[in-house]
Amino acid sequence: MDATESSVCRVIGGVDTHKDLHVAAVVDKGDRVLGSRCFATTRQGYRQMLAWMRSFGELQRIGIESTGSYGAGLLRFMQAAGVEVLEVTAPDRHDRRRRGKNDDLDAQNAAHAAFAGRRTVTPRSRDGMVESLRVLKACRKTAVAARRVALQMIQNTIVCAPDSLRDLLRTMTRMQLVRTLAAWRPDLTAYRDVEAAYRIGLRSLARRYLELHDEIADLDAMIGAIVDELAPDLVARNSIGHTCAAQLLLTAGDNPERLRSEASFAALCGVSPVPASSGKTIRHRLNRGGDRAANSALHIIAIGRLRTDPKTKAYVARRIAEGHSKLDAIRALKRYIAREVFSLIIRRQKEINQTRIAA
Repeated sequence: MDATESSVCRVIGGVDTHKDLHVAAVVDKGDRVLGSRCFATTRQGYRQMLAWMRSFGELQRIGIESTGSYGAGLLRFMQAAGVEVLEVTAPDRHDRRRRGKNDDLDAQNAAHAAFAGRRTVTPRSRDGMVESLRVLKACRKTAVAARRVALQMIQNTIVCAPDSLRDLLRTMTRMQLVRTLAAWRPDLTAYRDVEAAYRIGLRSLARRYLELHDEIADLDAMIGAIVDELAPDLVARNSIGHTCAAQLLLTAGDNPERLRSEASFAALCGVSPVPASSGKTIRHRLNRGGDRAANSALHIIAIGRLRTDPKTKAYVARRIAEGHSKLDAIRALKRYIAREVFSLIIRRQKEINQTRIAA
């Protein structure tokens, strides 16, 4: 080894993330804390943090908490700077009970975790179309919830409305009811009158419902276009719609290559079998970990294929004949679907990377 290389001090950083301030810590090659300091959550603050860490020596990698929320901006900055980033997944509860908690200790624990390679994962990059997909899906989810609340408010208000209004509206279908209420022209100056107040309130709720309905349709079109571009082979498969495909793409992320194998993807989706054997009983139980939204998407696909695909029906029937329960058969089916989905996502990712290199 070159004497110059052996004399270089290699350090590892850790960051406890917050909304306005990040707390950073640095440890040396012996996992000894060299220092900790606060930095603003701005690009200037990120630059100062990186320069401060590098002032201790050659920065090997950084462990960052909450890369999906408060640490997202710092993650993008460090990745653009060419720094290896690990996401610190959970605090060491035993150490926290023993030593207590403050921001400096959390940053130091993140650095210790990055040093040892424990409680860390490779974070999803947040600079591609999958991140755009995540933002649009989050907006859609809140819009669907708000639309549901508006419809419930309409129904509850009609229950309490005067008989003259309730008899007029009670036989209508949902969309017929909403469009009828939105088209009302109540006298806005008569809001002190009970029936007029009901008409004003119902019209307001109906228009809110329709606005959210149109917003959801626009978001669905955008989400569908992204899914068709990212994974056309995925939505072409049996029982895989745009909603399920979008969720599985989100779980894989913009950098699915960070997952070492399809077994890693299955574990991430919570469909990998968990041993639950004891004595002479050999069995596996439901995996209650992983991304539950991805698990739900795989379950929807499995149920759809169980209804429409002859091969799936035959497979489940054979498992049941072997003595397994139907739930066990569906659980195994979800594992096979996860393998299929992962291979399609990885293949498409390689095609996209080759296209970028050729361009």
